[in-house]
Amino acid sequence: MTKPKPVASRAAAARKRILIVDDHPLMREGLRGTINREPDLMVCGEAENAPQAVELFQKLVPDLVLLDISLPGKSGLELVKDFKATHCGTLILAISMYDESLYAERILRAGASGYITKQQPPEELIAAIRQVLDNRVYVSQEVSENLLRRFSGKPRPNPSPMEILTDRELEIFHLIGEGKSAKEIAWQLHITSKTVAVHCANIRQKFKLPSTAQLIRFAVQWQEAGTAADD
Repeated sequence: MTKPKPVASRAAAARKRILIVDDHPLMREGLRGTINREPDLMVCGEAENAPQAVELFQKLVPDLVLLDISLPGKSGLELVKDFKATHCGTLILAISMYDESLYAERILRAGASGYITKQQPPEELIAAIRQVLDNRVYVSQEVSENLLRRFSGKPRPNPSPMEILTDRELEIFHLIGEGKSAKEIAWQLHITSKTVAVHCANIRQKFKLPSTAQLIRFAVQWQEAGTAADD
């Protein structure tokens, strides 16, 4: 496993310091290059999983955490909750390959200050980082309209079927798509296999899937579609 990698810079005192948390080396390289080209921003460290992220955060105390929500071992959604529980003032900009309609509102409720997809151009990422550093929330126009519509009591047209899942159900569904067994999911999430089975039954009921085999097939197809989009 790669060790956490601090990154030094002579201009550290004059530039906002950003910790990148993403398990893809090429993605981290691209993000680092985009950020370090800006005169007022710099990458102070990089982590590929949740334990490394916590270790580097405590060591470096960055101004902002740029966090991929799909991490091995622990989801970025849960990591956001952990950060906010121990360091409530942490500024977090979530970045993901998944559609905003699925995660944006969840990640904001968890305590992040913004959500941006990996499909956005570099200049939009920089704008999002600066907006969050300015203590403002960043979301796309579509997400903003959906939030306003929800507050006004109006239903959102064509909602994603994934939106009916709770945060825990979505996390388990994601792990099923990665090929994890019920026992592996229970161990990773620190819950019992019986609890996993209850969540799986609830997911099947919400998606109207008659069998566990169909649930697994659906989860794998969804995960493969997301991975293809990330590539």
